[in-house]
Amino acid sequence: MDPLRKSFNPHKQLKEEFVSNLSGSSMIEIAALSTIVPVLILLRHSISFKGLTDPLSPVNTSKKNDAETVVRKDWKVYMVTLVLDFLFIIVPILLFFTVLAEWVNISAIFLALLLFLCIAAKRFRSCSPFPKEGLQLVNSSRTSVSSYRVSMMIVTCLCILAVDFKIFPRRYAKTETFGTGLMDLGVGSFVLSNSLVSRQARKVASRSWMVAVRSISPLILLGFGRLIFTKGVDYQVHVGEYGVHWNFFFTLAAVSILTFVTNIHTQNCGILGSLILLGYQTCLLCGLNEYLLSNIRGKDIISQNKEGIFSIFGYWGLYLVGVQLGNYLFFGSFGNDSTSMKSSQWTRNRVWILTLLFWLLTIILDKHVEKVSRRMCNLAYVMFVLAENFQVIAILMLSDFIGGQKTSVLEEAFNRNLLASFMLANVLTGVINLYVDTFSASSPSALIILLSYAFVLSVFTGCAAYFGIKLKYW
Repeated sequence: MDPLRKSFNPHKQLKEEFVSNLSGSSMIEIAALSTIVPVLILLRHSISFKGLTDPLSPVNTSKKNDAETVVRKDWKVYMVTLVLDFLFIIVPILLFFTVLAEWVNISAIFLALLLFLCIAAKRFRSCSPFPKEGLQLVNSSRTSVSSYRVSMMIVTCLCILAVDFKIFPRRYAKTETFGTGLMDLGVGSFVLSNSLVSRQARKVASRSWMVAVRSISPLILLGFGRLIFTKGVDYQVHVGEYGVHWNFFFTLAAVSILTFVTNIHTQNCGILGSLILLGYQTCLLCGLNEYLLSNIRGKDIISQNKEGIFSIFGYWGLYLVGVQLGNYLFFGSFGNDSTSMKSSQWTRNRVWILTLLFWLLTIILDKHVEKVSRRMCNLAYVMFVLAENFQVIAILMLSDFIGGQKTSVLEEAFNRNLLASFMLANVLTGVINLYVDTFSASSPSALIILLSYAFVLSVFTGCAAYFGIKLKYW
């Protein structure tokens, strides 16, 4: 039995050591990466090609029962546009994460200047750089949030496989204790992106117990599924990340359960979230941090999974703060008039102000309270996640100042199946790791594998969107 298990993953120990004891990168480099990704998306929006109609619009429609519109899109145009989106968005991102990693800072400056040139060009072509305020701008703000959620998902899907190759800089991988790595943003960004558009942020009526169970159960099943799979094939798992049995899906499920059970009103979420974060940080400073960072583990379930269990408080606080911010910025209204929605300019200004504020708090907390630690999900880490994610949203909200589309086929496809695309990425990553010696792969081989993986993921996600498939069970 033991030799059979080892045959599934003979390089398990080497792969675990490959992602262990890392200290991360600088905040400046991570900020540069968080500038490159949204700028590439905006530049893609500004580019159009003659002969290609808008694939997001119907080619022809027919009425069914005088109520439902049946839409048929042009398959060839759709696929060509999907491939162009892949070439203009995903390929450059993957290159900056690998072979162009040493030129990230200068590239971020260059791309930012290119974006400002596009904005200036549009301004000179029109009388005013500001579009007319109204419903279009309200939708523009929410479209920017959707683009942000998609960009976060794309980066996550690329990194979970790239990290197993030497071509991926070690400083971008998850840190061991303290520090800021690109992949440290993963779970925090997931929690925040979900909170900004959650039912609580939109002030949708509270869910019943049945709806809540149906919503949370897939995450619990995915958590146990991942646990069984990793144990069954002896897949590499870095215990210091969440613990022996805990994983990302259990954290998301725990946050959802706590939020549902407490049933806090939207207007009070920010206060409760802040109190949880401050209380948790106080406990860390009083000695909890030493316990969580210690390599000593008892035999009880809490000690075995101490990082995953205690970090829930940090992620839950982050989620609640995100709910308040999502409602305030994107789903709230002026005064008592629910029809008087906030304009894109109003939201954009406040997002930029909050971005600067979160960066300032991150630097202060990291220097004078406790260094950023994804492993503990301390207060500095929460501020770091808020700063990086709001920076991406702020840049994407500049879409009002450039020409072209507000979104792309690739973004629409991923946005339709965010969790499903992440699940597919996990499956593909697991299969590749079991059949390919990623640790020994040369740079050209690694790049080919990563590009092929990203292309397959994009095509499958695009085809699902084209045929109207939406894998959502809650």
